[in-house]
Amino acid sequence: MDPEAAQTARESLDLAFHMSNILDTGLDRHTLSVLIALCDLGLNPEALAAVVKELQREPPPSTPLSSSSSQVP
Repeated sequence: MDPEAAQTARESLDLAFHMSNILDTGLDRHTLSVLIALCDLGLNPEALAAVVKELQREPPPSTPLSSSSSQVP
């Protein structure tokens, strides 16, 4: 990618990230970049949005206790 194209891509991501923050999406810059790349590859943006919403709705997985730490001496 030539330097001018890289600069344009960076500015576009900055703008998209700013809009994302205004809309309070909770997406970080890297996640937003991946989602944009997936859209560029032809994935349906509405389907991606539905997946993101579903993932944000789910509670984070709890860390399973290792078998050694869960045993009482």
